[in-house]
Amino acid sequence: MATLAVPETIPSASEDAEQIWKACKGWGTDETAIITILAHRDATQRKIIRLAFEEQYKENLIMRLESELSGDLERAVYLWIFDPVEREAIIANIAVKKNIDYQAIIEIACVNSPKELLVVKEEYHDRYKRSLEEDIAVHTVGDFRQACTSEFTYRYDGDETDTAVVRLEAKTFHDAIKSQTFNHNEVIRILSTRSKAQLCATFNYYKDEYGIPITKALTSESPNEFALALRMAIRCIVSPQKYFAKVLQNAVGKAGTDEDALTRVIVMRAEKDLKVIKEMFHKRTNATLKHAVGTETCGHYNSFLLALVGN
Repeated sequence: MATLAVPETIPSASEDAEQIWKACKGWGTDETAIITILAHRDATQRKIIRLAFEEQYKENLIMRLESELSGDLERAVYLWIFDPVEREAIIANIAVKKNIDYQAIIEIACVNSPKELLVVKEEYHDRYKRSLEEDIAVHTVGDFRQACTSEFTYRYDGDETDTAVVRLEAKTFHDAIKSQTFNHNEVIRILSTRSKAQLCATFNYYKDEYGIPITKALTSESPNEFALALRMAIRCIVSPQKYFAKVLQNAVGKAGTDEDALTRVIVMRAEKDLKVIKEMFHKRTNATLKHAVGTETCGHYNSFLLALVGN
């Protein structure tokens, strides 16, 4: 497998812009050159490259790359070139346009801190001139509408926990699961408004009191699609890195690679916690993420993902 050569000294944004322009010039596109530059630049550097490209060549770099690249590589590079906040707003919009990709929406709502989520919502509004909650409400119905829009409310972010509330709300979860009323208003209220510290304390108490983790309880009582969505939200709240390692395992471990999930997780977490996710993936599968990506993908898409995984 070829290894991309990375220069020891990072060129200036102007030089990077020039090399990308040369890679796009003529009949063919030099995808390797584009990957070598963009996959090894951080969010600030990529933004400056975008500005330099537009200033030097009077052309939007993102639109040029969209016209030069295709398939999974184009989708991955398109998401990567934005900064993390812009990217999550775009992923949310793509999820809405798909008639709601609940997994992507839940990840954004439940993995981010309240402050991070607020910034993503503001970016979404600035970019699309609509609120994210408004778009979700338009494309969902019933229980999912209530749950998804509720998850985008501002939850408390403190570390304090209330033992009495923990016991009461663990019982609320238990009763809802036993009666299979997963859409109970109280369940949705608790998940969408309680701090992550309070929720983790509740889930720990649930396991101690009822002898089973709440995530397993949600799959052992003939769960419906809504129950599985609740389980996903809980896993995102309790251990995002463990959750993402599982998503990657599913993306490469089944018949046919799930390129959408693979791209979303690697690109979205590369500048955050991908190192920890890689370690958890290795523990779960006894294989490195680099090996899995190298085996399950091909071509320039393969090279791009491997560059992000290796950074």
